Amino acid sequence: MGNFWNFSQTADLLSRSFVQQSIVAIALLGLIGGLLGPMIVARQMSFAVHGAAELSFTGAAAALLAGVSVNVGGVIGAVLAAAVFGLLGNRARERDSVIGVVMAFGLGLGVLFLSLYGRVGTGFALLTGQIVSVSHSGLIAVALTALVIVVVYAIIYRPLMFASLDPRVAAASGVPVRALSIIFAILVGLAAAQGVQIIGALLVMSLLITPAAAAVRVTANPTTVLILSIVFAEIAAIGGYILSLAPELPVSVMVTSTSFAIYVVCRAFGMRARD
Repeated sequence: MGNFWNFSQTADLLSRSFVQQSIVAIALLGLIGGLLGPMIVARQMSFAVHGAAELSFTGAAAALLAGVSVNVGGVIGAVLAAAVFGLLGNRARERDSVIGVVMAFGLGLGVLFLSLYGRVGTGFALLTGQIVSVSHSGLIAVALTALVIVVVYAIIYRPLMFASLDPRVAAASGVPVRALSIIFAILVGLAAAQGVQIIGALLVMSLLITPAAAAVRVTANPTTVLILSIVFAEIAAIGGYILSLAPELPVSVMVTSTSFAIYVVCRAFGMRARD
């Protein structure tokens, strides 16, 4: 237990370049997770995020077998899955059933690809993340993805919000509801793909959904929800990573635990405020 309070060891690790590089990578993931999270929650796309993450795992496993970039494979898998999910728009029942079918098939393929590849440890890293080994090229990929997501999201935010709140009225007003759904789903797929590389396919929702779910428990103001979602995601991402250093625990465990703790506190605060 003493290692949890070994601040000198933590400070020493924070001075290392590979740790600093990892912090930048996970901070960028926290930014895009916190940014997209409120809209994901508003559009009831939590299951779609999970599906995109699992299909990113499948694409990454296929890339391993083919001997090409794992990052590229993960992005292709997640974006293709997200585009299919986006085509279903706001039809939640149909979307959920299709996601379940596609995700089950995709996971089966991913297991097959890893079996043929023959290195279980590498496949396990895709499920639980590998932030401590984020390369310079991997950091650039995360940064470029974050830039694309921020720019595109800023452009589509207002009409997407309109389409999310009242799709029928938005469509009648000339808002391209279906196109916006597809574009947003692709942005979610890009975020999920990078999340798989950093915290793993099984834990992507801890940064893409949990911070936003916590924020909506505190306030109903969309702007405040967005700000709090980003703040909570960054606390969970950076704080969880730093807490994992000295005790040498898996980063994903601390990130998800921190994110969950924030949600529990916000939920309790929201319940007290309503009483």
